[in-house]
Amino acid sequence: MEQTLLIVGAGPTGLTLGIELARRGVAVRVVDRSERPAIGSRGDGLQPRTLEVFDDLGVLDAVRDAGAPHAPIRVHVGGRFVAERRMSEWREPTPDVPLPNPWVLGQDRTEGILRDRLGELGVPVEFGTELVAFEQDDDGAIATLGRNGRSERIRAAYLVGADGGRSTVRKALGIPFDGTTDESTRMLLGDVLVNGLDHEHGYWFAAADDPRSGIMLSPLPGGDLFQAACAADADAEPSPATLQAAFDRFCRPLDVRLRELAWVTVWRPNSRLAQRFRDGRVFLAGDAAHTHPPTGGQGLNTGVQDAYNLGWKLAEALDADAARAGDLLDSYEAERRPVAARVLGISDALLRKYTDGEADAHERGTETHQLELAYRDSPLVRDEREKPGRLRAGDRAPDAPVVDADGRAMQLFDLFRGPHATALAFGGDGEALPGVPVHSVLRAGERATGTAVVDAGGHAFSAYDVADGTTVLVRPDGYVGSITYSPRRVSLPSGASPR
Repeated sequence: MEQTLLIVGAGPTGLTLGIELARRGVAVRVVDRSERPAIGSRGDGLQPRTLEVFDDLGVLDAVRDAGAPHAPIRVHVGGRFVAERRMSEWREPTPDVPLPNPWVLGQDRTEGILRDRLGELGVPVEFGTELVAFEQDDDGAIATLGRNGRSERIRAAYLVGADGGRSTVRKALGIPFDGTTDESTRMLLGDVLVNGLDHEHGYWFAAADDPRSGIMLSPLPGGDLFQAACAADADAEPSPATLQAAFDRFCRPLDVRLRELAWVTVWRPNSRLAQRFRDGRVFLAGDAAHTHPPTGGQGLNTGVQDAYNLGWKLAEALDADAARAGDLLDSYEAERRPVAARVLGISDALLRKYTDGEADAHERGTETHQLELAYRDSPLVRDEREKPGRLRAGDRAPDAPVVDADGRAMQLFDLFRGPHATALAFGGDGEALPGVPVHSVLRAGERATGTAVVDAGGHAFSAYDVADGTTVLVRPDGYVGSITYSPRRVSLPSGASPR
């Protein structure tokens, strides 16, 4: 019998998860209670690790074509131009990190690209479809869906709530959502068309007597809109008049005039973490599991990483025995909840810089890029070496340039791309394992045959910090699952096998 998975919520998290499952041939439905796709830039910052995920999912080219790097920010205080700054220092690609810089793209456009990719895989988003109720048993979840006044009852092998901070799924499960909402701080966030500003730059206009008070405008790619963000009084309405009043107050002597308000919302700092990410056959992901202040651009990106972590595990669990499926699915919370907690700490610290009026509040370092997040303590990873190197099981698997048996230049990421695990046998052959491509990684000067590759520049051996005879298993989500020092053995960590 076909085993359907039900995803509730068609934001970046739900769409990424849908793609992950559909490209593995898993029957999946993605439903969203909204009648149509959301508009508004909202989470417009895509971090380097998310770009790597998008590369694997086949949407990176579309995202890069539609987006742009962070624009330089022209800082004005008290009506005077004082400096030009960048939110992130520009970094050149390196052999192990080919995509080192954040990318800017409005969330509505990112979602559109992901929806198109999901559609290519044969899965339409079912808008205007609400999860009315659900229950679960040992074999799955039974959900009641509502659309146009009609109800439909379906059985799903698993149900995933990717339905935002006010998650219906989380509330129905009774899972506490620990954290705070700061009612004393309100901000207007909107997409605006204005006269008087060069769209090639971002702008920060602050009052001379209170640098914490001001307005930020960031250019959005693909048109003339800016994302505008400014503090708001408790009774302020999200209206064109409120935004124009902010322009009049802070942007002098520039005459910044609002021409169009495409989208606007009132935002309050909300930092929360679900006590559990799993309840039986039901999972939480994205904002349903953790909500972040927008500082640092972490919310959307963390949700995408949730989906990328969970997708291959759900797919594998469908065909696994009970014990192995349990290990796989338990590892989702074990791996992702600590990451969400750490990322929330980063977002909260950056928010405090804003509220304290610190001069570097707009600056972002590599701690926001999500490349350093790891699962070293996961029960699903194993490092059997007596003396581990810099790279450990649970870390992100680095990229490196290599040369294949036909002399063609390629990347390790080219070997990883797709819904499979990959084994790298450094310095020699590794034993075959069903469903896992094994690639010998040879040193410069050696001749590659078959699926072997040559590390002509020495970057692969350096990035993985391994000796000849080491086998590295790279999981389908691009993290190191196991490292073994045995030249003719490839093994998976307990409870895991590739799909």
